[in-house]
Amino acid sequence: MDIVKIENLVKRYGSTVALDHLDLNVKEGEIFGLLGPNGSGKTTAINCMLALLKFDRGSIQIMGEEMAPDHYKIKSQIGIVMQNVAVFEELNVQDNIDYFCGLYIKDRKQRRDLVEDAVRFVGLEEYRRFYPKKLSGGLLRRLNIACGIAHKPKLIILDEPTVAVDPQSRNRILEGICELNRQGSTIIYTSHYMEEVEQICTKIAIMDHGRSIAVGTKEELKGMIKTGETVTIDAVALGEEDLEKIRKLPHVFDLAYQDQTLTVRCTRTSNNLIQILNCLQEKEIPFGRVFSELPTLNDVFLEITGKQLRD
Repeated sequence: MDIVKIENLVKRYGSTVALDHLDLNVKEGEIFGLLGPNGSGKTTAINCMLALLKFDRGSIQIMGEEMAPDHYKIKSQIGIVMQNVAVFEELNVQDNIDYFCGLYIKDRKQRRDLVEDAVRFVGLEEYRRFYPKKLSGGLLRRLNIACGIAHKPKLIILDEPTVAVDPQSRNRILEGICELNRQGSTIIYTSHYMEEVEQICTKIAIMDHGRSIAVGTKEELKGMIKTGETVTIDAVALGEEDLEKIRKLPHVFDLAYQDQTLTVRCTRTSNNLIQILNCLQEKEIPFGRVFSELPTLNDVFLEITGKQLRD
């Protein structure tokens, strides 16, 4: 079943096209990653999805129904955690969570149990009486998440939830997202941190200039590109003749040499490293650290779009 179905979505701001005939399908039970640089259209797509923005063309269905600003039944089954923390400075941790949960759950006893579950889930038991201004950035992000998921929504949308948090809080947040998914929530997760998307998402869409340019599992996306292996060798002194010899090796299709670091991209994974090192040893060229890496989502994005993800 499609939890979210977006077809031919167009959104313009004057002459600027923010979403360019966007198509997306999110199936029930997925952790669906939207990967793209700032300005690629991720947040605009979410705001349209939530009926917070009017769009120029296309359709959006949520849980099989056409989304509209007054479709409160559908909205009550959605949890939203936006990039900018949205909590009340005048309320402590527990009261903040209770307030946001109360937007959906009117029964006080049920809400009390849900708030307690949310406090425990994000690990804020010791901070329940703290006010937001007393929390660290990582704890504030956890509070923001608790406010968005306390009512146990069927669909949870997280827009860059780990921006500017410490590694410990980031790991706690990512583990929590996976646990929410195991408990039955479908997750839409937007980020420009490739490693996070690769770690937790079961399906990924790469967005650029308001379009979905590639969709699949991380293995499927990596299978779409030419790169099979990237070899990096530090501290080498190479002349143009040496570089040309390496360029002519079987399966080498791209080579870069800068600041005494050699980077070679190959179309397959076997024997590339050995062949490159043999070239260096034949010329008695000294080298330092050697790395061999299989394709990453960054390689996928670079090859498909021609630019680095974090431009």
